[in-house]
Amino acid sequence: MNYVLFDGNVRDHLLPFTFTRPVADIRIGILTIREKWERYLGTSASSKTEDYLQEKFPLVLQEENIFINASFLPNTELTELIKGLKRNEAVYLKDEIIAYCADRIQEETELSTFKQLAYEGEVLRVERTWDIFSKNGEALQADFDFLTKGRKSAPISGTNQLIRPENIFLEEGAKVEYSILNATEGPIYLGKDSEVWEGNLIRGAFALCNNAVVKMGAKIYGPTTVGPYGKVCGEISNSVIFGYSSKGHEGYLGNAVLGEWCNIGADSNNSNLKNNYAKVRLWNYATESFEHTGLQFCGLMMGDHSKTAINTMFNTGTVIGVNSNIYVPGFPRNFVPSFSWGGASGFSTYLPRRAFEAAKVMMARRHVEFDEKEANILNHVFELTQKWRNY
Repeated sequence: MNYVLFDGNVRDHLLPFTFTRPVADIRIGILTIREKWERYLGTSASSKTEDYLQEKFPLVLQEENIFINASFLPNTELTELIKGLKRNEAVYLKDEIIAYCADRIQEETELSTFKQLAYEGEVLRVERTWDIFSKNGEALQADFDFLTKGRKSAPISGTNQLIRPENIFLEEGAKVEYSILNATEGPIYLGKDSEVWEGNLIRGAFALCNNAVVKMGAKIYGPTTVGPYGKVCGEISNSVIFGYSSKGHEGYLGNAVLGEWCNIGADSNNSNLKNNYAKVRLWNYATESFEHTGLQFCGLMMGDHSKTAINTMFNTGTVIGVNSNIYVPGFPRNFVPSFSWGGASGFSTYLPRRAFEAAKVMMARRHVEFDEKEANILNHVFELTQKWRNY
C-alpha cells in the first residue's frame, strides 16, 4: 500500500512553520509527524502539500493509496484501523477526516460517497502553533515508549547523578558526563551521537535528537525537545527547537517553538507570562488577527532561518516569520513579518539576496548545501508575505 500525508485544513493555522514544510514535517515529541507515521506503518510516506513545496517534498501516487491527515499523530489502534482501509473507505473522528483509501486525491465533497468508519479512541492532534509545545509532553512520552520498547539503553556514565534511571534512554554514541538527570516528571531521551556536556541540570521530559548538543551549565525543564544537530545552553522550559537551530548561550526560552536554522544571540530572553497573568493572544496568519490561545504561558514562535542579536527581548506571545533578523534594543512588536530586518525602533525589508548569503554560510558550517530547491521555497515565501511588511 502507498501512503500519503496531506496537510488538511490546519496548515494556515500552523504558520510560520508550514511556510517552509508540510504539516507532516513538524517536530513534536522526539520525532517529526512523518517519522512517527512511517515507523508505525513500517514504510515510507510522501506528502500532499502546497505546490511550491512539492519540489522538495515530492508527492508519490500509485494505483491504490491511503491518504492520512498529517495533523493527527499515530497510535497503534488508529494505525491498525487505517492499514485495514479498502478502496472508497474513510476514517473519521466525529466530523474530521483522518484517512481515506482511493486511487487519487479527493475533494472533501467527494468523500461523502465513501463508506465512513468512526474512530472513537484517544488521538493527539496538532491544530495550532502553540500545540507544538503545549502537547509536547504527551507526544514525547508516546515516542519514548514506542522507540524504547523492548530495548536496552546504552551505558550511562557513572559521573552523572540519575533520578529514575529506568526512564532515561541513550541511543548508540550518546554521551553525558557530570550532569544531573531527573526523569521523575517525564522520560529523558538522548539520540544517536548526541552529547550533554559537563555541569547540566536536566529535568524531564526531555529529548535531545541525533547529533545535538547541550553545552555546559544549561538548566532545562521539560517537556522540551531539541532537534537534530541543535545546540542549546542557558535556561529552557517547555520548548520545541527544530533541527539545526542554536540557542548556545545564556538567556531564557520558555513555552516556545523555533524552526530550523534559527540562531538566538547570547543573553536573549522571551517572556512567557504576562504581568497581569492574563491569557495570551497570538498572531494567526489564517485570520490575520491575534487569536486567544487559552494559555497563561506562551512565549515565542519563530520561523526558519530567523535570528536575534545579543540581548534581544521578546514580549509574551511573539510571532516571528521566516528569515527575519532582530537586532536592536527594546521589545519588537508581537508580530514580525517574514524577511524583516530591525527591531523595536523599526524594520526594513531583509532582501532575499542578503538572507540567502547568510543561509549559505550557516548551512555550510553544518555540511548542508543551500540549494536551488531551498532558494525557490524562500523566494516564494518572500512573495507570499509581502502584504504584512507594512513598515
